[in-house]
Amino acid sequence: MSSMLSAPTEAPVIPSETRLLINNLWVESESGETFATCNPATGEEICQVAAADSADVDKAVQAARKAFEHGPWRKMPASERGLLLHRLADLIEKSADELAKLEALDNGKPVSVARRVDVAKTIACYRYFAGWADKVQGKTIPIDGDFFCYTRHEPVGVVGQIIPWNYPMLMQAWKLAPALATGNTVVMKPAEQTPLTALKIGALLLEAGFPEGVVNLLPGFGPTAGAAIARHMDVDKVAFTGSTEIGRLILEAAAKSNLKRVTLELGGKSPNIIFADTDLDEAVEGAHLGLFSNQGQICCAGSRVFVEAGIYDKFLDKSVTRARRLVIGDPLDPRTEQGPQVDQTQFDKVMGYIESGRSEGASLACGGKRSGDCGYFIEPTVFADVHDDMTIAREEIFGPVMSVIPFRDLSEVIDRANHTVYGLAAGVWTRDIKKAHAVANSVRAGTVWVNCYNVLDTRAPFGGFKQSGIGRELGEYGLQQYTEVKTVTVKL
Repeated sequence: MSSMLSAPTEAPVIPSETRLLINNLWVESESGETFATCNPATGEEICQVAAADSADVDKAVQAARKAFEHGPWRKMPASERGLLLHRLADLIEKSADELAKLEALDNGKPVSVARRVDVAKTIACYRYFAGWADKVQGKTIPIDGDFFCYTRHEPVGVVGQIIPWNYPMLMQAWKLAPALATGNTVVMKPAEQTPLTALKIGALLLEAGFPEGVVNLLPGFGPTAGAAIARHMDVDKVAFTGSTEIGRLILEAAAKSNLKRVTLELGGKSPNIIFADTDLDEAVEGAHLGLFSNQGQICCAGSRVFVEAGIYDKFLDKSVTRARRLVIGDPLDPRTEQGPQVDQTQFDKVMGYIESGRSEGASLACGGKRSGDCGYFIEPTVFADVHDDMTIAREEIFGPVMSVIPFRDLSEVIDRANHTVYGLAAGVWTRDIKKAHAVANSVRAGTVWVNCYNVLDTRAPFGGFKQSGIGRELGEYGLQQYTEVKTVTVKL
């Protein structure tokens, strides 16, 4: 069985600022309201954070608009914007240990993972887009007649960004870095569950020397601050990562207000397909990491593990053994491999899905219970005998729950893999290159991993088909979401 470690470690430093960042000033919310951010390992309050609402959004948008229209940001040499982003990356690197501990404290992810993955990839993201800042360029186009025709890629303007709680620091970087590299100004709402690293990086933005109003940070709740950003008439674009349900509301608000540009990175129910000709041990480990990483709180988690019938029993046995080896414990303990779910709401949601799996006839191979007597810990859970019409096979669980599903042949599994409203990611494990490409070409998903899973790099675009979203983040494709293309034609 997986074990619970005792709490051994020092507590990290709480950010000195828990207020709103508007126009390079730390300010209280207009209402004076605050909310508690809590440690999911204990359920205890960490500190109180200022709660933004629509009045604060108005102030922040005004500051961002002034910075965009009249400040130095959009007009400064693009290479200088790149230098500021590099400076921010350097400051994050110097604060790496503190940021990793803050992320573990506020989010619940193991500190070793936060340091190795979240902080490292955050730094890489800012550095990557810093390099792009002076390389955003249009084309010359030969058109009929005596004309000189060219395109310019110009910033969209004031961008509203709403980020989730599962990778708080990294999702902040995915949104901020390309927006800033292309000359936009930003009003960002961090998730109410996990505001602390966003605010710490806000302090580093000031230290790096970003001009007034370029980045404004408004911790608060979705129905107040988030909705105000989505419907604001002076926000030119909104970028959101979160559930498909909330994505629909944002799209509706954008349409009803000023038809602002929208990019959405939403939910998933990703298939991970294991053929009998694969290296079984590698596939078991890959499927394990593809589902149980980050407590299963990953939008592209390979939660539908389709296994060819001939190796189904062996795969299931090995997967159960691997899941039981996971070490559950205090996120601040470097030995911990799995921390708690982010809050009580998420804990209850996941436990509800586990109960639905039982009640609908799936076989519980391991896990399925709370781990420990405090905090929001859930045992790594594996279900067998799962059918496609079961709730746990159709809906995004966002927790440590794996469904292992048998299949017979290639065409069948492709059809079943595509039988979902989502299309974020997919995996395939096989030694047959033709089979691998057949799956990669046929599965309706924005990312397909072959003999690996959850390999994400800043240089490679990420996003989904169908109800998994609109647009792409990361890579050169991510830059396109933050620019408008202008055509200029000159008579010669």
